Amino acid sequence: MTRSLAAELRQLTAEVIRMGGLAEAQVVDAVDAVVRRDVPLAQALIIRDLRLDTMQSEVERRALALIGRHHPGEADLRRAISTLKLAMNLERCGDLARNIAKRSLVLSAGEPLLPLTGAIERLGRLVSSRLREVLDAYSAGDVEPALDVWRRDGEVDEHYESLFRELLSMMSTYPDSVAAGAHLLFVAKNLERIGDHATNIAEILHFQMTGEELVGERPKISFQAPQVEAASS
Repeated sequence: MTRSLAAELRQLTAEVIRMGGLAEAQVVDAVDAVVRRDVPLAQALIIRDLRLDTMQSEVERRALALIGRHHPGEADLRRAISTLKLAMNLERCGDLARNIAKRSLVLSAGEPLLPLTGAIERLGRLVSSRLREVLDAYSAGDVEPALDVWRRDGEVDEHYESLFRELLSMMSTYPDSVAAGAHLLFVAKNLERIGDHATNIAEILHFQMTGEELVGERPKISFQAPQVEAASS
């Protein structure tokens, strides 16, 4: 590896790590905005998301330029391509956090659903911790913590299933809660999808560091629920 290539790869890695820190903060703040009914926080988060979009585009541009300029060998090529995939997943986490913030603005105008808001907070903490763990693994260049996140993917599904059923039960029992419950369903689905992106990142890191695809399906539970699409950007 030439010094120039090594330096550019380090810079790309550092930029993705910065993106990861911002994405994780977006997720934490989005959940806080829902739980605390914090309108200014939600509004600031929506604006901040633009920075992640810009950073993702810059990582993509630089990674493609690096590949075209240096024609890296297999290991370095995997590393460069991984930055593209990681940046894309992190940008999507930011989009999902922004969508949660938008829902929180609507929820803050109505009566709080306190027991279920607590369940949202627990799911949010779990998902943000998974994201932090895979980002720490990337920063440390250690695949094992990322594999641990991959193996525990089903825990996020279990929390989502429990919350989904609680929300449906509440909405069927208390018709006045249907509007707020529907928004919380979208919040929960967006959090579950952020958990999926954390698992995607674990798979990307495994391939980058070992050159091998993870074999087998992700650990999942058998929960079958009606399709709830995450909110559009």
